[in-house]
Amino acid sequence: MSLLFLLHRKETGNAAGADSVSHFKLRKQYLRENKVDEFKEANFMSHRRRTKEGWPAITSGNPARRVVLKKAWTRQLAWLGFILLIWTLVGIFFASQIYFFFIRTAHAISFNRAIVWQLIAVYLMACITPLVLWLARRYRIERHNWLRRLLVHLLAGTLISAFTSAGHVLIDNWFVYGIAQVEVDKLLRSAFVNLDKEIIVYWLIVLMSHAFNYYQKYRESELSKSQLAAQLAEAQLRALKMQLHPHFLFNTLHSISALLGKDTETAREMIACLGDFLRMTLDNSGAQEVTLRQELEFLKCYLDIEMIRFSDRLSVRIDVDPQTLNYQVPNLILQPIVENAILHGIAPRSAPGQIEVEARRHDRMLRLSVRDNGGGLQKGTHAGGQSKGGVGLTNTRERLSQLYGSEHYFELHNDPQGGLVVTMDIPCYTDE
Repeated sequence: MSLLFLLHRKETGNAAGADSVSHFKLRKQYLRENKVDEFKEANFMSHRRRTKEGWPAITSGNPARRVVLKKAWTRQLAWLGFILLIWTLVGIFFASQIYFFFIRTAHAISFNRAIVWQLIAVYLMACITPLVLWLARRYRIERHNWLRRLLVHLLAGTLISAFTSAGHVLIDNWFVYGIAQVEVDKLLRSAFVNLDKEIIVYWLIVLMSHAFNYYQKYRESELSKSQLAAQLAEAQLRALKMQLHPHFLFNTLHSISALLGKDTETAREMIACLGDFLRMTLDNSGAQEVTLRQELEFLKCYLDIEMIRFSDRLSVRIDVDPQTLNYQVPNLILQPIVENAILHGIAPRSAPGQIEVEARRHDRMLRLSVRDNGGGLQKGTHAGGQSKGGVGLTNTRERLSQLYGSEHYFELHNDPQGGLVVTMDIPCYTDE
């Protein structure tokens, strides 16, 4: 109760402090004037007021606090039940050993008597185990305090082991010779002889507590590391994706500005297509992955802009297996590749250009490919696609590495019939 009172005083802060000061002044004033009865009455009324205004939430417990306390008690009871179960199993094992040891001797005992004997013995340890676990947690042996904590456990372990050793010797004598034949001198000597075994049990409990604590810290550390790694990867992916928007907007706005002085109507149409594209992008701005169907809709909006820009110089063919439309792909993964094909394969040439986009399932992977009929890779560029490339291709490589690690394939190579082919394989899966 006093702990709850202190917690309440800490939470109420200055208001509770002011109430305490007023209460003290009132007491001093009444006692100075020898009005003891009035002070008792005022003190009683003040207590009723405090109880009515807010203290029942602490003393009786609000629903949230009751739930927390119930969960805490449930965990404690479950832990005590687990300790009791372990020692019960140990007792049954010891009972079977004693039964089979004495079964063909003059001191043979029944199995039920052996069970009762050993369960009483191990339940003594079960009663001591929570104390030993508390000492192990309270005086945890760490690198900076190992000497002091070790001395604490040596002293506590010796005292507890002496108590349990005496108890076990008393229980053994009781079941073997009867309580009337227990001699104090023999009891003390036997307890001292068995002291080493009890000390070993004490240290085994302490070591298991330390091992469990270190394992728990290791799990928490690994979880924290994995969460930090996921947050870092998410931040990197967002940063990479955000780099695409200025890159794409710069190129599109540059094309619009070039059209404003020549063809205002076409520029307006391009601005409308750009608005549609940006709205679709914002609708999925927080998603790292979308369905292939959505990705193709984004791509169509972008290609509408580019086809207005290039007019009859650009044609597009999209060949997609309908069964792949629900597979997950990185958001805005095709647009920078197609933009790169237009920028380097179509724009420098006066001849008509063609872009082909294909999607097929290849084994357990989804294969996406973008082909153009431009000049292809220049001589000296690595055919495996390891050249630095522009912002779009660099971002594509890095995003694929962040999302899939080694479970992806990305390659640039020249088409024998002319042009460049960009191929990437990513794992096949849906969002279901």
